[in-house]
Amino acid sequence: MAAPGVKLIVRVFFHDKCFDGASSAAIFSRFYRERIDPKVEFRYTGMTHRASKPFEEDVFDGDENAIVDFKYSSSPRLTWWFDHHQSAFLTPADAANFRADHSGRKFYDPTYKSCTKFLATIASEKFGFDAKPLAELIHWGDIIDGAQFASPGVAVGLKEPAMQLALVIEAAPEPNLVPKLIPHLAQISLAEMIQLPIVAKHLGPLLERHRRSIEIMRERGQARDGVIFFDVSDLDLEGYNKFIPYYLHPECLYSVGVSASPTRAKVSIGTNPWKETDADVNLATLAEKYGGGGHARVAAISLNPEDLARARQIANEIAETLRHP
Repeated sequence: MAAPGVKLIVRVFFHDKCFDGASSAAIFSRFYRERIDPKVEFRYTGMTHRASKPFEEDVFDGDENAIVDFKYSSSPRLTWWFDHHQSAFLTPADAANFRADHSGRKFYDPTYKSCTKFLATIASEKFGFDAKPLAELIHWGDIIDGAQFASPGVAVGLKEPAMQLALVIEAAPEPNLVPKLIPHLAQISLAEMIQLPIVAKHLGPLLERHRRSIEIMRERGQARDGVIFFDVSDLDLEGYNKFIPYYLHPECLYSVGVSASPTRAKVSIGTNPWKETDADVNLATLAEKYGGGGHARVAAISLNPEDLARARQIANEIAETLRHP
């Protein structure tokens, strides 16, 4: 609690360009304001997975510093942490540091489908936070990050406000857009969110881009032995809807894709959510062999942008592995 009249600065790091990351940051902010200190100024920093160490010590510049839906840091300046990824710890030393922490403000559970629901549950059970006003956000955070859609058509159709907002969060080209959305996300409905001018100006072009990306995936996707492989690294398509491959090839179990942006070359690995019971490969464990990570059913590997050739090599190796586990 800050001294009377003094506004506390809380730096919140979150998984950028991710609906779950943005939702987790929104829920943390509302929880902190309601249950910890109402006189607080939040400063948001979006994080992307990359080949190098994600956190330098000087980034933790708040009176309190929180990480949600992203890897752990052993920094003594980190005061809050919530995550649900299998690959949450960069090193065994980080994992040991977490286990030795007795602050009661750092939480980890990889059994949760989303950090959104995990954080809301912890805030409610341990700190008396009333999460009911955010029930819609929690519901959709869990569906989107856990890929719990009724069908591929629902996942690709983008009819719901939550799905349209997720598209903007993941693919809008505007720098630092998501930090501007988080305060609104903590207070208003998802239908109201997509009406905000800063969201609406991106939505139409992105929906058209989404429709084009379906046709690109139809052309580029190679389905063989239960694995869909595609390389869209020559196109501006990093924020594509990850369910399109299963919409086009519902018979396949896994997908492996290569994409690129100015900041990274990326290998994405996924499991068909509608055939998940057939899966027997832990994709996070597979990605960790190449310096990546994630969840058992979806994972990724980030390399430096100049390492695109290496990303393609890794993607081909992983596709062959999944074809012949």
